Amino acid sequence: MSAASGSATPRPNTPPLSPHLQIWGWTVTMAASITHRATGIALYAGTVLLAIWAVALGLGDAAFGPVAALFASPLGVLVLGGYAWALFFHLMNGVKHLYQDTGRGLRYETAKGTAWFIYAASLTLAAITIFAGLSARGGAA
Repeated sequence: MSAASGSATPRPNTPPLSPHLQIWGWTVTMAASITHRATGIALYAGTVLLAIWAVALGLGDAAFGPVAALFASPLGVLVLGGYAWALFFHLMNGVKHLYQDTGRGLRYETAKGTAWFIYAASLTLAAITIFAGLSARGGAA
């Protein structure tokens, strides 16, 4: 049937829409992928803070005192804890990706299990690291 007869309406000349987050349901593997990207950004920002710490340390007590006090504050401990978690998550997820690049660990159940493991292990390692750091300075919270 022709469009002139009115039986069929012509389709607009638009490409099909790609699937997006409103179509797909959340999965742990999707969350791990997004978290991997976010932790990469967080590591960049955290490394800038550590560079500031190192420069202040090199400049002497007058410059290092305020920076050390900031990092020792509750906000500083929270930021350092987040940095530690981002470091552990990004590292372990990167190793998982290297393993998957060999063609292994790609089954959905395996990928789902490793994603959950990486979340749990990275949180555990970050908690241990923060606890050890606070204990070493004599101020375990």
